Amino acid sequence: MKRSEINQLISNSIIFFDQMNFKLPPWAYWKPEDWKGKYATCQEIVDNVLGWDLTDFGSGNFHNRGLILFTIRNGNQQKDKKVYAEKAMIVEEEQETPMHFHWSKMEDIINRGGGNLVINLYESDKNEGLSDKDLQVKIDGIDRKIPAGGSVILSPGESICLKQGIYHSFYGEKGKGKVFVGEVSAVNDDSSDNRFFEVVGRFPKIIEDEEPIHLLASDYKKYI
Repeated sequence: MKRSEINQLISNSIIFFDQMNFKLPPWAYWKPEDWKGKYATCQEIVDNVLGWDLTDFGSGNFHNRGLILFTIRNGNQQKDKKVYAEKAMIVEEEQETPMHFHWSKMEDIINRGGGNLVINLYESDKNEGLSDKDLQVKIDGIDRKIPAGGSVILSPGESICLKQGIYHSFYGEKGKGKVFVGEVSAVNDDSSDNRFFEVVGRFPKIIEDEEPIHLLASDYKKYI
């Protein structure tokens, strides 16, 4: 992805979060120069991979298959006692996050506002394939039975709890607008706890056609 595209996506995301009346922490708006020399005081942000993150999952088409998010808080099992994480995500209409599950992380996915979020679901089998068994999930604490490969549509205010090993993909329902999605979970580790059903690229290769306006979490080592 080009840095110019990333800059525009982050700028658009800031506008959308404002429209949703959701405020990010002050350092979300820092310029690259604002980070210099601050590792000692911002170590938790850097080491726990907080901040801006996006991916096109190797598709080359972010708006068709991609995701932009901001990790607000996250623990680090090697360095601290925080056992939880929180993300703010923006999902466009028909923009797919591909099928995956987590070995360790249990999570709640929440529609915080905007359009509707469609989530497709499968149990994983013993070989980490797609099971043909029905699933039992909780929607806002209420049990619901879902057939294998079935979908749940979350309207604003609704949430689903996903246990470890449940395959899920999601996208914004066509015609309903962008979705502000929240995630509350156990500690998040994208480097080792994502099991995608198909091979995808998690972190994009960036073409530096212009300077970054705001840093991605993957930029910290280079700029701080």
